[in-house]
This record gives sequence, C-alpha cells and structure tokens, in this order.
Amino acid sequence: MIELDGRVAVITGAGRGLGREHAMLLASSGAAVVVNDPGVGNDGSGGDPTPADDVAAEIRALGGRAIASTVDAATWDGAKALVALALEAFSDLDVLVNNAGILRDSTLVNMSEEDFDEVVRVHLKGHLAPTKWAAVHWRAQYKAGVERRRNVVHTSSTSGIYANPGQINYGPAKSAIVTLSQIASKELARYGVVSNCVVPGARTRLTLASPGLPEIMQAPAEGFDVWAPANVSPVVAYLAGAGCPFNGETFYVQGGTVRRLEPWSLAGDSIEYPSRWPLDDLERAMATFQSRGV
Repeated sequence: MIELDGRVAVITGAGRGLGREHAMLLASSGAAVVVNDPGVGNDGSGGDPTPADDVAAEIRALGGRAIASTVDAATWDGAKALVALALEAFSDLDVLVNNAGILRDSTLVNMSEEDFDEVVRVHLKGHLAPTKWAAVHWRAQYKAGVERRRNVVHTSSTSGIYANPGQINYGPAKSAIVTLSQIASKELARYGVVSNCVVPGARTRLTLASPGLPEIMQAPAEGFDVWAPANVSPVVAYLAGAGCPFNGETFYVQGGTVRRLEPWSLAGDSIEYPSRWPLDDLERAMATFQSRGV
C-alpha cells in the first residue's frame, strides 16, 4: 500500500494541469498539501492567486487539508518561504513535488537572452531552490534524531530527452533537471531522502501551446484518454510514498504506460589506439562510427 496518509507535501505549479491532479490525488490519499502556484501565464507573465486558492479550497471542501501559496519558488527567498509555510501550517514536510514551468519557445538564432534566462530560471532553479530548502530542514531533522523517509519528485520532459527543435531553452533545462535529481539522490540519501523524476506525456497548457501537439493530444469521444494529466499522478503519488524503494530513477509516464529511463551511458562502439591519436589515423578510424549509423 502506498503510504501517504498523514504526510505533508509541497507541490509547485499545483494550480492547474499536472500539478493540480497531483495535489488532488495526494490530498485524497491523506496527505496535507501546500498548493503553490503564482498563477502566471504560459510565458511566465502576470500573476493570479485564483488557481492556487481554488485548488486548496476544493481539497478542503472534500475533507482534505490544504493551504495555498503564490510565492515564486524559483527564487531563493520564495522557496525558503514555501518550505517555511509547510512547517508553519502542518508542522513538517515529507514530500516535495517540483512541477512548475513556463514556455518561451524560440530557435537558437532568434532566442533572446531574457527568454533563455527566464525559462532556465523557472524550470531548473525552480527545482533546485525548493529542494535546497527542503533538504536544509531534512538534514536538521536527521541530525536531531528524527529519521523518516522524505521524498522529492522532479518533473522533466520529453523535450529534454529527444531535443525538440525550437526549445533551445526549455529542452536543456529539462535535461538538467534529471541530472539534478540524480545528484540530489546521492547527496541526500544519508538523511533518508529519495529523489526521483517523472517525464510526463500529457495534455497540459504548455504542451497544447506547442505546434502540432493539440491535434495529437485531442481527448477521445469515448474510451481511455491516454493524454489526460491525471494519468501521471499515480506514479507521482507512488514516488511520494513513505515506502518508495527507488532513488535516482527517472520514469516516463503516458496513459497507462510507465517506462524506466536509463541515465547517460557509454555506447557499445569504441575505437582504440595505443597512444595519442595521429590525425590521419583518427580520421580513418572515426569512419567506424559513421558506418554504424552514428
């Protein structure tokens, strides 16, 4: 049984889409939830407390425990305040789900510095900063003799795996999140913390803003909707459970499919020389990779 009853979870980007579904499922499973969402547009502009407030109110109306937060979790101070809110409202923090994100798609030659910086900030720093302040609390608790399982669940993207053209800011940020999760898993294991990552295949505001995807992700008139964001939430809930056995793993989730992804690994092909390569010999040998379709 997935152990969530009585746990305290912070979920960023929880006012809509994937984050909302995560918040609703964790709350219905007995977790107290901090619903964090500044209510910005797809591009990160504006701000509206309504999405976070509405989700928190919906959880409470169903008998759950929830509080809303609209801080920018991609800032050091905002992330620190977010963790502090969980401790103030619910006396502890067991689970952090990093989910918030924005899009400012562009090709490399047209990318502005601001659009690059802001997307990397919201995604990568927006995962790093809350994890940092949660880890500070968990380390202090561990040193004080409080030993219990703590969980971080990060959110990457297929763009970070398959290198989608037109996402020269978003794709690298999402790739980096996987590495962040793996490093955190190694650094924080001593404190009883596990860090894992999901790669969702789902219909969200961000995916529907990408050319070609709305047509692919249309909900069927009947039958199972493989693109529904709620399909991803059971895996997030599993990774957030007190009994989660995984650490440093990344899982692709779409519909009813869950696939484990392997980290960077060496390919089977190699060329060898007994000393430093002479250029002419290297040129001939490198043709080996071309002949194998690399």
